[in-house]
Order: sequence, then structure tokens, then C-alpha cells
Amino acid sequence: MEKKTKIKVRDLHLYYGENHALKGVNMDIKDNSVTAFIGPSGCGKSTFLKTLNRMNDLVDNVRIEGNVYLDGEDIYDENVDTTVLRKKIGMVFQQPNPFPMSIYDNIAYGPRVHGIKDKEKLDQIVEESLRGAAIFDEVKDRLKKSALGLSGGQQQRICIARALAVQPEVLLMDEPTSALDPISTAKVEELMEDLKKKYTVVVVTHNMQQAVRVSDDTAFFLVGEMVEFGDTKTVFSYPKDKRTEDYITGRFG
Repeated sequence: MEKKTKIKVRDLHLYYGENHALKGVNMDIKDNSVTAFIGPSGCGKSTFLKTLNRMNDLVDNVRIEGNVYLDGEDIYDENVDTTVLRKKIGMVFQQPNPFPMSIYDNIAYGPRVHGIKDKEKLDQIVEESLRGAAIFDEVKDRLKKSALGLSGGQQQRICIARALAVQPEVLLMDEPTSALDPISTAKVEELMEDLKKKYTVVVVTHNMQQAVRVSDDTAFFLVGEMVEFGDTKTVFSYPKDKRTEDYITGRFG
């Protein structure tokens, strides 16, 4: 069965001042799948990821042209409330960044901001989110302790749980395992496989093996241009573009 398109990007250009950082990107991101962005450092993949929930709005001197549709609605429409948008499209960053508060409060933070005050409801959300991020059993006896006391890999899963707590539809992950050891990386990769049952996951990775292991579709970026996009197995086994082939066979990058 063909999965429906969750995010549609049409002719997207992004400029930092005079610098043309993204050049006419077109992409359909499927619902309930993992889409990976690969490419050398500075090729625009993280910049593109941030256009999907308007994180680039926070950067000075950025100009964006083109359209990004979430379920058919243009997220760059002037009537869009970015707070609501970022609730629908959550983000997990490269460095784990839990808030300096208890594990419980880290997870309950978003739901409280969105008006949930009932303790029973919050308890339920915290447990479900931690289970969703496959870390509940490791932390259930220390929910009142600081999240900063956890290992890096656990902190990253707390950040994933925090993103899940507001019930997003899409989860953006910007190199979520680059600061983690191999065992934690494997846990986060397993988690992605699970998360796509309920969410649309988009991950930027500099690790090509990771893209092969976790993603359904892969986009290859080079100096602001999306060179190739398609089914991951096809992109890696039969790349259409010579530049993609050179990158994945390690001839450059």
C-alpha cells in the first residue's frame, strides 16, 4: 500500500543574506516512514531540516521562497501559529539538551505549556512518552532526580520522550546519535524503527550506514542542492547521479 505524503516541499530556496544555501528543493516525505538526509558537512541538510518546522525563522537575515505543506497546508502561510506548528513537528538536536530539572518535569514541560495541569493526566503522559522513547524501565525509579545525571545516550532518549510528550505528528532529528557511543546509537536506531509506526520521522545523519539501517527513503544533498531522492535501497545500490555514487562509495566527502 502506498503511504500517503505527510510533508510536501515545492521549489524551496533559502538565502542567508547573499548566500543561496538551498536551491530549489522538491520532496515528498511519506507518513509513517523514516526519511534520511545525507551529504557532506555544510551541504544544507540541517538547514533544510529546520525549514520543515520554521526553526530558521529564528535566524537573522534568512529569506525563504517556495512552499512547505504539512497535510496540504502551507506552513509558511502568515496565519500559521509557529508554536502550534512546532507542537506538531517536534525536534531532537545533535547534542542531548535536557532541561536542568527532574526527568519528570522535562517530559511534563510541554504538556504543561499547552495547558495540561491534571496530575493523573501528566503522570500518564510522562510514562507513555518515556515508554515511547524506550527508556521508562531505566528511569522509572528516579523520575524526581535531575535529567542531567543520566548518561548521554539516556539524555538523548529523554529529549526524544520530551518531544513525544506533546503528541507530535512529525519528529525531526538532527544527527541525533553523533554525540553518542555505539550502544546508545543502536538503541536510538532501534527506537526510530518503532517510532515510525506512529510518527513521520526525518533524520539528518552523516553516517551512511545509519541511513541504510534506519531509513525508508534517502535524500542526498550537495552544496545546497538535493541531488537525488528515493527509496533508500535504490539510492545506495543504483544511484542515478554520478555525484551520489561518488559520495556513497567514499570517493569524496
